[in-house]
Amino acid sequence: MTAKEYLNQAYRLEQRIKLAKMEIEELQELSCCVSSPGFEERYNATRNTDAPFVKALYKIMEMQEKLSNEMNRLLQLKDEINRVIMELNDQDEKLVLRYRYLYNYTWSRIADEMHADERTVRRWHNRALSHICVPNNINAPEMS
Repeated sequence: MTAKEYLNQAYRLEQRIKLAKMEIEELQELSCCVSSPGFEERYNATRNTDAPFVKALYKIMEMQEKLSNEMNRLLQLKDEINRVIMELNDQDEKLVLRYRYLYNYTWSRIADEMHADERTVRRWHNRALSHICVPNNINAPEMS
């Protein structure tokens, strides 16, 4: 795994978390809708008698558990990435990497924050990537 791939893990995990939150919100909206019962003339013993929203509630609980696990993983990963970044000697390189990979700033925003032009920021970034030591015991976040 390259230094850039290692540092990008947090961004990818944040995107999956954001997507999971959106899915949970949609399910919560669905669970609030109660459909009318179907009046059938004959009795069906194998028919599911649970209300339709119950299935959505179970799915919400399952997804919230996964989301909680992924958020814990994100916190651990960001802490690990921060420790790796802090091992660098150059302060500018540290700042660029922290802004880019921990706070997900754009190149222009980083340049504004650091009072430098984008070309300089990208140069610091590339130099910093060459100085990063990727840990050997990487626990890559699972894709779900």
